[in-house]
Amino acid sequence: MGEERFDYIVVGAGTAGCLLANRLSADPSSRVLLLEAGGEDRYLWIHIPVGYLYCIGNPRTDWLFRTAEEAGLGGRSIGYPRGKVPGGSSSINGMISMRGQRGDYDGWAAAGNPGWGWDEVLPRFLKHEDHQTLDSGASDPMHGHGGEWRVERARVTWEILDAFRDAAAQTGIPPSDDFNRGDNFGCGYFEVNQKRGVRWNASKAFLRPVRQRSNLKVVSSAQVTGLIRRIDGSGRVEGVEYRLGGARGESKRTLCNDEVILAAGAIGSPQILRCAGIGPGAQLSEAGVTPATELPGVGANLQDHLQLRMIYEVRKVRTLNQQANSLFGKAGIGLEYLLFRSGPMSMSPSQLGAFARSGDDEPSPDLEYHVQPLSLDRFGEPLHRFPAFTASVCHLRPSSRGEVRIASPDPFAAPRIAPNYLSTDRDRTVAARWH
Repeated sequence: MGEERFDYIVVGAGTAGCLLANRLSADPSSRVLLLEAGGEDRYLWIHIPVGYLYCIGNPRTDWLFRTAEEAGLGGRSIGYPRGKVPGGSSSINGMISMRGQRGDYDGWAAAGNPGWGWDEVLPRFLKHEDHQTLDSGASDPMHGHGGEWRVERARVTWEILDAFRDAAAQTGIPPSDDFNRGDNFGCGYFEVNQKRGVRWNASKAFLRPVRQRSNLKVVSSAQVTGLIRRIDGSGRVEGVEYRLGGARGESKRTLCNDEVILAAGAIGSPQILRCAGIGPGAQLSEAGVTPATELPGVGANLQDHLQLRMIYEVRKVRTLNQQANSLFGKAGIGLEYLLFRSGPMSMSPSQLGAFARSGDDEPSPDLEYHVQPLSLDRFGEPLHRFPAFTASVCHLRPSSRGEVRIASPDPFAAPRIAPNYLSTDRDRTVAARWH
């Protein structure tokens, strides 16, 4: 095995990993290694916004994970997209720019997590933000300008979505033009992480501008296979083992002076830890891994919001279904994007959003609606030939809790993801009442 030594090793070049590599390597005295399991983000469809249709479910850009068979879904297993490319899921996701709500952050701080209150994290959001509305020199205490993370207004509107927003207002959900001010209650078009109609992923924002730094090394197609511990009995991790180019690729070993930082996401990081013997001992033994450190929380407490997608057929109004099922319509879509970087090819998966409370006892909105001027059976399949729109809803604060396990010691084997959707009475009641 070849061996190198750095000050910091960052595992995973997703959104967090790209930002960490940027900030840590800003100190020229620190040597930083960034490892990414996926290949480079040169695939055309990463950068064209509508390309999420060709990135999700594509082994070139997606880990292709699936959930376990879920009792709450009638025994079905569903896809669980995770980006496998620099930028991580910011390279394949819906590009919606969403910080979250003040109450959620303040709740985390009150639960014993100092530094996570809204007033404490807001300056960090502002530092890296580059908001389109401030390009003219205006100022806004809730938005930043000149940072790496570009946020722009949507470049397409639809009559059907405007009508939905008007209907929401009639039910008491007011119009909103900004879901990033701490209270999301309202209905309006989502802002997106794009720059002039092109996806702006974390790789473009944080990694590419600093990739030539002499103290930063980025290795792609490098999957971590093990964590190296000190031999002094402290249990401290001082390095990683990884393979280049897949399970049969070259094995490498790298040590660090300061920290190994796992930034492989809510699925990848627990998998790496469990394969290294760090986690709940009984479950590790069951998977064929010798327990090294008992940490029951590793892989536990998985919280995910389930989208319930409802499709509504409409008449006498234009939707993307008609346009995409016509040769002239397709030509028009392509031409508009080619000339102006606008129109349907610049769309995120959901263009309009609405936030509301599931009950009067909720301190802040806990329902999020995603509204689209289109319909299809599932992503990757053709749009329906009849005019329709989709209004999906998710419960933002589900009480169901799941877990991430490993089925074997093999780091290249897919983990077992069990979100336990709709496993509580509360979650089932909300889903039944507000779908």
